[in-house]
Amino acid sequence: MTIKAAIFDLDGTLLDRDTSLACFIRDQYERYPAFHSVEKEAWTKRFIELDQHGYVWKDQVYRQLLAEFRIQHVHGDELLEDYLRSFQKHCVGFPNLISMLSSLKNQGIKLALISNGYGQFQYDNFKALGISEYFDEVLISEWEGLRKPDPAIFHRALARLGVKAEDSLFVGDHPDSDIRASRAVGMKAVWKHNPFFSPEVEADGVIQDLEELISFVCC
Repeated sequence: MTIKAAIFDLDGTLLDRDTSLACFIRDQYERYPAFHSVEKEAWTKRFIELDQHGYVWKDQVYRQLLAEFRIQHVHGDELLEDYLRSFQKHCVGFPNLISMLSSLKNQGIKLALISNGYGQFQYDNFKALGISEYFDEVLISEWEGLRKPDPAIFHRALARLGVKAEDSLFVGDHPDSDIRASRAVGMKAVWKHNPFFSPEVEADGVIQDLEELISFVCC
């Protein structure tokens, strides 16, 4: 298999969102005394439950948290703004992220990112990982006016890279938006295993660790 380009999802693929979110929640808890009527780990656990792996937006999460724990003297809009401004400070990449990207780049493989989400927020998180120098293109749904699984956003990324779908690989953790969608446009797809989703995912490959991608792409 000859791969000329690898396109990545961000959250749950390159960004260890679970670890990053937990770090952010605990930091925000410490900075807001209004939360301290609730035990820190109880607050963190409930936030993560309501967040549903990022598929519930934070305005709803904060609204529910404040109501459940009867928190007063702080508004959800303030907390949301703090999240948007501060989350990037806690972004953590998965192990072997830099070495994997460096290896692919040294092989002459073009790299791109496709991420659903708010433009500046996602871009700040991407930049916080210290990996932007490896990427030829970055597409974020708000800025593109398209979002996965729409095939148009995959075609747009491929066009910008100047490669054909059959010569490209998509790496992501979402069975539908990443794996099925990229395969539907003719790309190969590697699933970055995510225990949040069913293990029954039809993909061209499955990896637990980003380092495994090197042998898959460069074989």
